[in-house]
Amino acid sequence: MLKIIDNLPEYVFGLRATGDVSGDEIKNVLVPGLESLSAKFGEIYYILVLETKVENFSAGAWIRDMITSIKHFTKWKKIAIVTNQTAVKKFADAFNYVSPGHAKGFSPNDLEEALIWVSLKL
Repeated sequence: MLKIIDNLPEYVFGLRATGDVSGDEIKNVLVPGLESLSAKFGEIYYILVLETKVENFSAGAWIRDMITSIKHFTKWKKIAIVTNQTAVKKFADAFNYVSPGHAKGFSPNDLEEALIWVSLKL
């Protein structure tokens, strides 16, 4: 399930992922949030608090997420991923080498640091 994180700066979009995540949730929650940021600010600051295993994302969720990421590729400014999954944090850190924006993985204990980091404009 995807839930929007409230009380973020207006130029930051945040989601908390728990349990199973479907393609419809990506379509109905993630995509509109990113589209709104892109239209309003021309850039994307995004935080994902991943409280579920990546295996719990359906194939449809992965496909929609990938399409959305590619569509807005040049608008990504910062992506913070908060998770206890080491491989996901490493992937976020590696994203810096292929993305025009900045990405960083954080541990759940560092959630406040992640929120501050993603909120600092470049």
